[in-house]
Amino acid sequence: MVSCGGEDRVIALGAGGAALIVWLVLVFARHGFWLTRERDTNKLPLPPKTWPAVTAIVPARDEATVIGQSITSLIAQDYPGPFQILLVDDNSTDGTADLARAAAGGSPRLAILSGQPLAAGWTGKLWAVSQGIGVAGDGPDYLWLTDADIAHAPDTLRTLVTRAAGDNRVLVSLMARLRCESPAERALIPAFVWFFQMLYPFGAVNAQSGVGAAAGGCMLASRAALENAGGIAAVRAALIDDCAFGALMKRQGRVWLGLTDRSVSIRRYDSWSSVAAMIARSAYAQLHYSPLLLAGTLAGLALIYVVPPLLALGGQGYARALGAAGWGLMALAFQPMLRFYRRSPLWGLALPLIAGFYAACTFASAWAHWRGRGGMWKGRAQAALGA
Repeated sequence: MVSCGGEDRVIALGAGGAALIVWLVLVFARHGFWLTRERDTNKLPLPPKTWPAVTAIVPARDEATVIGQSITSLIAQDYPGPFQILLVDDNSTDGTADLARAAAGGSPRLAILSGQPLAAGWTGKLWAVSQGIGVAGDGPDYLWLTDADIAHAPDTLRTLVTRAAGDNRVLVSLMARLRCESPAERALIPAFVWFFQMLYPFGAVNAQSGVGAAAGGCMLASRAALENAGGIAAVRAALIDDCAFGALMKRQGRVWLGLTDRSVSIRRYDSWSSVAAMIARSAYAQLHYSPLLLAGTLAGLALIYVVPPLLALGGQGYARALGAAGWGLMALAFQPMLRFYRRSPLWGLALPLIAGFYAACTFASAWAHWRGRGGMWKGRAQAALGA
């Protein structure tokens, strides 16, 4: 039990009150990030009278386990306008290109480009995307930037173009439904999307002004607007490339970002370590590689996620009430995302433990960066590019 000395009571009350204030701000003054209201199923504008030309750019490096399903879903798009798929094989060693070609079944929609070795100053994914955009040239009106581990419903492209063209958006992006089957995924993946929404509230992203962001697995961008923004080279070293891209495009016009369960990630994170590696890859980049921001973030996480349950379970009087209120608010705010992923509402009470795991991954991300191995992905340490 928390000590009942007078000074300790004051500290407990101060910490509990500060944590509760933070949660009140997050829940009631953060664009309702936690409500999961921004969905691809929201009302769409009228479809365009003439469907614009679209080229899908798919960067792929050693994606043999997922590329077949991804390409099959792209080939199956029922889009009524001109549509081409350009797979950029980023120096794969596992037969990715051959498997993609087989999945396409001879469809004329698919073309495969053998990527050039990684250029200095670029992250691997963006270098591959850049090559694909260069080959696409001036032909498409829109570029569909989609990852090799995403499988789409047949009407996904039609929906994206309808929203972009009918609502005058230079960028439309979908946060694909992440796989949530293994024990590690069930415990940690809903929080991954929830934390993303906390950092980049979709309501603010979709407003006329405010933060710019996107979800890299599925982004439909106006080619003309991207050219006006300086092209993909403008974010060539960004480790968190989707949010950098979203901010870049928002300077050109309106953008839209929403949740979907019709585009799904098929990448498996079967172990706790694989989820940790996914989180740690870019966590320190989010903090701009700043030790000061790292220390502040870890202290802030302790205040808002650790203090409330400690006080609720071991505090006394008003301190216990403050802790219980803070813990209750965080559990409440997690419920819509848990419903989206069809998880038990009791996971809301476990959010402090989940946040502790994310805090440890954030420190691990910084530690890897300090050792020169930050941003590790497919054998490339890329975090130093954004330092």
